[in-house]
Amino acid sequence: MHISEGVLSGPVLISGAAMAAVGTAIGLKKLDYEQIAKAGVLSAAFFVASLIHVPIGPSNAHLILNGLVGLLLGWAAFPAILVALALQGTFFQYGGITTLGVNTVIMALPAVVCYLVFGRLLHKNTQSASVAAFACGFLSVLFSGLLVGLALIFTEENFLAISGLIIAAHIPVMIIEGIVSAVCIAFLIKVRPEMLPDNSA
Repeated sequence: MHISEGVLSGPVLISGAAMAAVGTAIGLKKLDYEQIAKAGVLSAAFFVASLIHVPIGPSNAHLILNGLVGLLLGWAAFPAILVALALQGTFFQYGGITTLGVNTVIMALPAVVCYLVFGRLLHKNTQSASVAAFACGFLSVLFSGLLVGLALIFTEENFLAISGLIIAAHIPVMIIEGIVSAVCIAFLIKVRPEMLPDNSA
């Protein structure tokens, strides 16, 4: 779901960079020393999940895992995703450096929103946690697709059709992400419940 170099207009790129900077600053402020290792592992998982992708116009479809990253890191998803996207742009030319801010917002903002909405449900019971995790995985990809569409439309109105195609192409990804997130959270509840967020931030 990365947006490639040379697609977006200057104002969209600048706005995305500013929003990413604010989100990353908040994320770093809320990132406890004990969370650094967890953030590194989740950043690496996000990095690897995006390596296999299918091009769709100016974007592409692939596993994202931003919902899972958001559930487990909260605001710290911003710096974790930023680092992964910077490495992808540098080594594999996925997305790019000029679009790094916009792509970070596209991936991290839905992750944080889903964390704020569903995070508290992780501590009720296993069934509620699984439902919340599925919803978070599903909706984070949906919201990311909508943000891709908005970024493209604000650049050029003719991108409306492509924006719809990008969202439609990610429907299977939304379902898979929801299932993966639910399975991972159910597993963590059983073996490492301390990895779940305390929602105090």
